[in-house]
Formats: sequence, C-alpha cells, structure tokens
Amino acid sequence: MFDRLMSAKLTQLATPCLVVDSQLVLRNLEALQQYAQQHDLHVRPHAKTHKSLRIAREQLRLGSQGLSVAKVGEAEVLSQSCDDILVAYPAVDSQRCERISNLAKRINIRVAVDSRESVDMLAGVTKAHGTTVGILIDQDVGFHRTGMSSPEAVVELATYVVEQREGVRFDGIFFYPGHVTVPAGEQPDLLRQIDAQLQETIERCREKDIDVSIVSGGSTPSMFQSHHITSQSEIRPGTYVFNDMNTVRGGFCSIDQCAAVVIATVVSTAVAGKAVVDAGTKALASDRNWIVPDSGFGHVIEYPEAKIVRLSEEHGEIDFSKCSSRPGIGERVAIIPNHICPCLNLHDSFLWLDDTGQVERTPVDCRGMLQ
Repeated sequence: MFDRLMSAKLTQLATPCLVVDSQLVLRNLEALQQYAQQHDLHVRPHAKTHKSLRIAREQLRLGSQGLSVAKVGEAEVLSQSCDDILVAYPAVDSQRCERISNLAKRINIRVAVDSRESVDMLAGVTKAHGTTVGILIDQDVGFHRTGMSSPEAVVELATYVVEQREGVRFDGIFFYPGHVTVPAGEQPDLLRQIDAQLQETIERCREKDIDVSIVSGGSTPSMFQSHHITSQSEIRPGTYVFNDMNTVRGGFCSIDQCAAVVIATVVSTAVAGKAVVDAGTKALASDRNWIVPDSGFGHVIEYPEAKIVRLSEEHGEIDFSKCSSRPGIGERVAIIPNHICPCLNLHDSFLWLDDTGQVERTPVDCRGMLQ
C-alpha cells in the first residue's frame, strides 16, 4: 500500500489532501463479505464513514444488502444508488419525518427508534402521505447511549408499533455493541452476553405473536466476531472500509489495511526537534486515539517514531526528537488519522488511487449532512 501512496505523493498534488487506495478498500470490503457469507449474515455497512456514492456502489456490488446512515440527508443522496436504507438514528422532529416519508415513496426505508414519541411522529406523517416506514427498536445492550433498557421495554414498544397498523411496520431489533472494544480473543463472552439479552427479547416478542424478522447490530471492532451473537441477522460496520489508527491500536486490523491517508507538506522546521505540516484540525480532525490517548493525533508513515503533538486549525506540529532523521522544508508525509470518519467529513473530495497508480478526484457526496 505505502509504495502506491508514495507514488501518489510525487504527482505535485496540492496539500493537504486525502488519498484513498482503491485496492485496499476493495480488499477490506471483500473480507467482510466473505466472513458474512460464511456465517449467514447480511451486511448493511454504515455509510457515515465514507459518505460516498462511489464506495456505496462498490459495497452493494460486492453483496451488501443495503446501507445504514446516520442522517436523512445521507439517505437522500445515497438513495440514488440504494433502495434499501436504514436510518440508524432516532427521528423525532416533523421536518426529518417528512423527508423520511418522502423517501418511503420510492425506496424501502427503516428507522431505529427508542421512544413512543418517535413512533407517533413517524406514524402521523406517513399516514398523511400514504407511505409506510419500517421500525427497528433500539435495545441498549451495554453502550448506554440510546436504546430501551430492558427486553420488557422493547416488547412494549414493539406492541405499540404493531397496534399503530398504518404508516409504520415493526421489522425487528436494532443494537450497537460499542462497548465491546477489547481484543478479538476476549470478545466472545461479552458478545454471548449480548446474545442472551437479544434472545430474551425475541422470545418475549414471540410470546405476543410479534415476528422479529431483523436483528441489526455490529461495529468495526467486533465485526469478525459477530457470529457469537447467534440471534443477529445483519451487521453494520462503518470504519472497516478505510480503517484508521483507532482500529490499528485496538488490534482490529494491521496498519497495512489502512486505506486512507492525509498527505501533508512540511512548511516549517524553525523550532528545534519539530516540524510543522499544513494539516491541522481542519484536515485531520482533533480526535485523540481512544485506545492510546497519548499517542498523538495520527501516525506519520515515513517516520513511525514521530509524534503529532499538537494541532491548530491549519498547523500540525510533529515531534521528531525520537527519529534518526528529520524531514526538510517542502517534504511530503503521509498521515493515517486517528478517526477517519470525522476526517473524511472535513474534505470536499478525496483522491481515488486506482489500480494503475492514477488518482481521480472523487466528491464526498454527503459531506456536512448533519440533518
């Protein structure tokens, strides 16, 4: 990978710029599809990571059942290429529900919810439009961000959805195992505990003659261990398409599976032991590594002992005191961000490095879509 990226660096591209290695993206996508096929799982990748029609089309071409999104704006754009989308985020306001209902006129769309208020708002709008939206009820399995806190609460809300009869359709359960960030070998017991919670919910639904056709969960750290949640029917990883230093330092991928880097240029070496590049928070994002918070703001490929010690809006300050050599003014370096999702959202476009080593500017189609 890095040899290919080095050739891209030498084409006099304006920096900072985000370069995506198409070969590595496709390898990452294929690896997940093969795993899912082996374990009879559907893949519904979370497009909040790439926000790209181009990459969404590759995911669908390789076998993804549909897409997950965070916001309705992403669904509206990606519906150009996908007719089966899950909005993995509660919809509680009339404006958002109106847009979801409009999408339901031409695609199969579902929404993850955890309140009667959301069900009521969606049902009211969809009934008025004569459309139907699928509902997945969010069950909190340990991350404690959103979701119903018990199987009983999920069943109660599922019953409420079923009783609506018009505008909304109960399709199943949504969950997010975001708290499972231990190494893969330590995950099975935690995932089996999640499975027990979900199975109890499913059984309680069956007792009330409520069919649970979808159990949707997953994240990049646990995606290759998803088979330990036997009740799960589909997985929704997002970061896996590119990977980043969070997934590397967590042991969930190797560094040569990172498909996206920010190319930056050294603009100053005036301070002893340090160099400054033209990539700051507006190019790299400001996230610290959630596995090793003191590791800096990304990884410099050419100088692995270097540490990005401080970011301001347009400056990245790199400490080279532990390196045997240091870059000069004008030298370019490739940086793997800590967290690729917000990093990509900062860029209007990325450079798609193809099989021949050529780069093509590709828009970030859903950039900035927060609604």
